[in-house]
Amino acid sequence: IASIMNKVRDLKNKYRNEDNITDELNYTKFSADTTDNSGTVNQIMMTTNNPEDWLSFLLRLEKRGIPQMDVSLLNRLIGRYSQAVTALPAEKHSQNESYARILVRFAELKALQDPEEARDQFHLARLNCKKFAFVHVAFAQFELSQGNMKKCKQLLQKAVECSAVPLGMLETALQNFHSQKKQLLSDEEK
Repeated sequence: IASIMNKVRDLKNKYRNEDNITDELNYTKFSADTTDNSGTVNQIMMTTNNPEDWLSFLLRLEKRGIPQMDVSLLNRLIGRYSQAVTALPAEKHSQNESYARILVRFAELKALQDPEEARDQFHLARLNCKKFAFVHVAFAQFELSQGNMKKCKQLLQKAVECSAVPLGMLETALQNFHSQKKQLLSDEEK
């Protein structure tokens, strides 16, 4: 975990001032700097610093393009997700769905750059947010995409054992796994 946190801090420092986005959450700018969105980030961190505001902000950033096609956007997103993960303590937010979604999306974005770092992030999400089925399914989907069938099945079975909810999502993912589908959940099932 210490290694992961060091990587997160490095990413945070590396991408701190790269964004060119303003007023994503309709907050008044906290700083006079209009070249990046540090004002919005500062506003979130100094006022609410809750997963819901971070997630809303991050999803708005993602609407600016397709991270798989735009390396610059991908790097900005990874930097901002890293910043959110660092700003939100797991002890306080592990039962929060928005926090779990931030952790999962951060891992999914990392998977586009570095599968090993993504695996670490998925593991961290699973450790901190066990009760959410989508966290386990996302990690299992990642392992399936990496060709790790045994690990995929193991993750889904462990999710059932630890009573992650909703159980129906896990059952569907297991059925799709056994049917050898490439996607554990279709867009409708998600």
